[in-house]
Amino acid sequence: MCASLANSFCTPGTQICERPSGPGAASSKCRNCCRPYGYTSQYCRSSETYRVVLGRHSLSTDEPGSVAIAVSEFVVHPKWNSSLANGYDIALIKLAEPVTLSYKIQLACLPPAGTILPSNYPCYVTGWGRLQTNGATPDILQQGLLLVVDYATCSSDSWWGGSVKTRMVCAGGDGVTSSCNGDSGGPLSCQVDDGRWQVHGVVSFGSSLGCNYYRKPSVFTRVSSFVDWIDEALLTPVRHGEDATASFQRLDAEGRGCNHLRACCSTQRVG
Repeated sequence: MCASLANSFCTPGTQICERPSGPGAASSKCRNCCRPYGYTSQYCRSSETYRVVLGRHSLSTDEPGSVAIAVSEFVVHPKWNSSLANGYDIALIKLAEPVTLSYKIQLACLPPAGTILPSNYPCYVTGWGRLQTNGATPDILQQGLLLVVDYATCSSDSWWGGSVKTRMVCAGGDGVTSSCNGDSGGPLSCQVDDGRWQVHGVVSFGSSLGCNYYRKPSVFTRVSSFVDWIDEALLTPVRHGEDATASFQRLDAEGRGCNHLRACCSTQRVG
């Protein structure tokens, strides 16, 4: 699996609901319609036809409340050049039709631009990737607690060295828990002080020595380094064939108008 369900956020034109109570749970008290974007690693893209499945926990079960939506557009970062080590491993996914938010389908917040998480900050990686190096792939969505590794440590010679850039986030490296093959494009979700969950990373790469290799933490594209690019991509009506003045008006959780994704997200209430 490449694109993760948690990597979803709405373009202006929708009301924001209350936040989930955990990385895989939801506690919304409102149901509103939105035409969301998701983000994934550019590495995941191919010539295949894509669908985005939302609200799914088991891959083999047709779960009530889950939906599958066609993809109408990919927006690739202009500096992507097929090199994961270059640090621009991110793309936006536009869904072909609106989605109704529910107790199973919720949004994730973008972190403020430039945010750097401190060392040992607890976050969760989620996905349907392999359970261990060369291991089986699960049917049930998995999550793993990873502690952030600061850039100075992660870029040192005994860790990742120069393969890691400041546009990345390292998490894990204890030799026990990590992302693995099939998790690429999935989220690194971190809870902030007010209880909201933010997606701080997108799974980019791991070690060729194995998924759970000591001092080779999972490496994520750092979302906070690309918030301005995301805003610019969403606010380009020519690209998306939309009227900017009509499409980018939205309501916050209290029903007040706001015209910026981060402004709306910052007004969310915690359930």
